[in-house]
Amino acid sequence: MSHGDANGDEASGGSAPPGVPDLVGPGLKVVFCGINPGTLSGETGYHFARPGNRFWPALHGAGFTDRRFDPSEQEQLVALGVGITNLVSRTTAAASDVDPAELRAGAERLTALAQRWAPRAVAVLGVLAYRRAFRRPHAAIGRQDDRLGPSQLWVLPNPSGLQARYQLPELTEMFSVLRSACER
Repeated sequence: MSHGDANGDEASGGSAPPGVPDLVGPGLKVVFCGINPGTLSGETGYHFARPGNRFWPALHGAGFTDRRFDPSEQEQLVALGVGITNLVSRTTAAASDVDPAELRAGAERLTALAQRWAPRAVAVLGVLAYRRAFRRPHAAIGRQDDRLGPSQLWVLPNPSGLQARYQLPELTEMFSVLRSACER
């Protein structure tokens, strides 16, 4: 398993989020890619740390984990074939505070990470961020025609509790479709 550091390291494919390390390694089924760390994630060093974030219940509901993990247990995911990273390392109060240039640089970093670790799939969590980062203005939720290096490329909704468009049952179903694709 590799953990990025505040200055970035070669093992994680580029500069990693300060205080919120990449959780990556060989043989992963999927790497989930958030937009950027929120303030609580920046303070704790845990991905998707805010209590209202639906990442952890969706991950469990889709069958990636046998129980609902707490963000403090994130290190255990790699052994289950699940990794986590972010497009942008900078901590902000809202993903809307991230600059389009930061997103584009994040797309390059994510591509390098996929090339290095070759997970079966990379799932970007946030369609608007994906559209800006990868310059795909008409991209939709789901599996993309493009690949990210050797990996399938997926776009799923942002699991933040601030995003009300997709509720937990629908988000869980989308995570389940991804899990099924990763099992093949």
